[in-house]
Amino acid sequence: MSVVAPPGYGKTTVLSQWAERNGQSFAWVSVDERDNDPKVLLTYVAEALNAVEPIDERVFDVLASPGSSVPGAIVPRLGAAFSSMTARVALILDDVHALRNRECQAALSVLADHVPGGSRLAMAGRLQPPLRLARLRAEGRILEIGPGDLSLDRDEASLLLRGADVVVGEDDVAELHRRTEGWPVGLYLAALYLREGGRLAGAAASFGGDDWLVSEYVEAEFLARISHRNRVFLTQTAVLERMCGPLCDAVLEADGSAGVLARLERSNLLLVPLDRRGQWYRYHHLFRDMLLAELQRLEPGLVPVLHRRAARWYERNGEPVEALGHWMKAGEADAAGRLVGAQAFAAYQQGRVATAERWFGWLKDHGAAANQPTAAVLAAMISALTGKPGEAESWAEAAERAAAVASLPDGSASIQPWLALMRALMCRDGAEQMRADAELAAGTMAAGSFWRNSVTLYLGMAYLMAGDTGRADVLFEDVASGGHPGGPAVGVCVALAQRSLLAIARGDWEAAERHLSQARSLAREANLADYPPIAIVHAVAARIALHEADRPRALAELTRAQRLRPALTYAVPHLAVQARIELARCYLALSDIVAARILLREATEVLTRRPSLGIFAGQAADLRVELSYARSSFAPGVTALTAAELRLLPMLPTHLSFPEIAEEMFLSRHTVKSEAMSLYRKLGASSRNQAVTRSRELGLLDG
Repeated sequence: MSVVAPPGYGKTTVLSQWAERNGQSFAWVSVDERDNDPKVLLTYVAEALNAVEPIDERVFDVLASPGSSVPGAIVPRLGAAFSSMTARVALILDDVHALRNRECQAALSVLADHVPGGSRLAMAGRLQPPLRLARLRAEGRILEIGPGDLSLDRDEASLLLRGADVVVGEDDVAELHRRTEGWPVGLYLAALYLREGGRLAGAAASFGGDDWLVSEYVEAEFLARISHRNRVFLTQTAVLERMCGPLCDAVLEADGSAGVLARLERSNLLLVPLDRRGQWYRYHHLFRDMLLAELQRLEPGLVPVLHRRAARWYERNGEPVEALGHWMKAGEADAAGRLVGAQAFAAYQQGRVATAERWFGWLKDHGAAANQPTAAVLAAMISALTGKPGEAESWAEAAERAAAVASLPDGSASIQPWLALMRALMCRDGAEQMRADAELAAGTMAAGSFWRNSVTLYLGMAYLMAGDTGRADVLFEDVASGGHPGGPAVGVCVALAQRSLLAIARGDWEAAERHLSQARSLAREANLADYPPIAIVHAVAARIALHEADRPRALAELTRAQRLRPALTYAVPHLAVQARIELARCYLALSDIVAARILLREATEVLTRRPSLGIFAGQAADLRVELSYARSSFAPGVTALTAAELRLLPMLPTHLSFPEIAEEMFLSRHTVKSEAMSLYRKLGASSRNQAVTRSRELGLLDG
């Protein structure tokens, strides 16, 4: 069901009444600006469905994973969970027009294909929902409700006026109805205006047939007729998306706000309660827009002041993310940057990468990157680990230029160890410099820093590339043994994979299996299955499976690595090259020379950008010689998918067209189309739907 209309047409009311009367359980998600992060949005959807009937716990596992792919893993699993529900459920998504994030929109379009029989999916908003509307119309699978369906007739208008305690004659009702064209909130605002002593002629004359919104005249007249205290309260608290008494007191620098909120709710003044205890409220969206417009017109300089007061209140009350939103709206880049530096790592660990990226983008747009080294370091590292090398480079340069900071979230005395850690991760100047950077970070970072494990891991990688495998193994053991708890669990998994590879090199397959088992257990516990660095774990698992002559298990592990490989870029060159070399060795053992050569080519491209990677450069050269003599009986197929094609693959199940995918991926239309055609050929598919189906059968896509 699609319910699309301008503000004030009762979209939410209609859906509420429908949900209550159709005999189904309903799962309700009210969307707002903060939901422009696909993992945040889909977590709310999953929780709403789970409240009706328990869904597969793996959905929540993948939602909690920092590195999980939204189109490739989360949406297919959530869709499968939705389609397998036995209870008849109405899933309602209200205010979907607030979603500007393309990944969120694409996720909902795919979710619409998984509605089980007897259940319903309803989306309401001011704009057309992100669905394949033409196809759904052709198949007769969608009910569309618009302004004409939601407008009140004359009898309904009369009932609304009487319900608001306004008594007028039938001719007056007819005139109001004609002027408002049955617009529900227009009639209601006219009723409130009349109830406050306004003239009927004034109310009727204030609406034009071509106006969707109440005129400035009615805004001014309505607000002019309420008490000065209420007018100040309404306009100044409109900067808040949600309100409680103490918060309003802080914003207004006054007392008694809880009582005012209670009175406003009793007067039915478009105030919506958010809990059953009468503590938190919000304004009807249209009413809030009207109040904000009035505040901006009368006291524009007060708006940032009010946001600053709200930000301070939220910080004092332990809600830094809410505070951050208000600092941003106040335009306070320094205060916002301070909170981004403190909150971005936690957001990343919780899988809210899009949220962290939105914060970073705001800082960049406001020219604050040069003054926020903590945020810049985090932005560089998160970009590197999520396969965005260009962004990583840009933020790294900003971090290096940034000024000193007084304090850091991990207790370090200066930004220098953070910068050194960032440089070690990105390894832009070779293995030797990586070791120097990691040693600098280790010597200057706070003893209890959550980065300690990462520093030790990168130091171990530097020694490994230098050929000092004994020293490297000692450092990896330190990471794996939990010598520095509190850091990212993925670092422990990577360290265990490195220990396994070193054991294989010594011929100690029993130790290799033991280390691998520990890595896989931790990856499951920490929900790291879709985190790009875990590709090295799958590469190790494939090598051990081949040693044990278990070809099916090896192929399964290689497929899992395929899904993660595109995000391993030159931004983390040591791991990107090592993982591809290990995967190429596996394909070579399987006599799939085409796949091995593609992986070697990708490793060589990274080495061209980052040439001084020690033994990894030598291993790539040895592999190149070995492959030059190899002959393959394999025709190019699914194993020959390139990183670019694998990056495109999760976009195919969405509603996005190829031009829209190109825009989303910052590629040309020609590039996307040619990659898609190559992908179809290798999958043995002749259409987009066949390619998606085939990819799911092969395990390259979930669902």
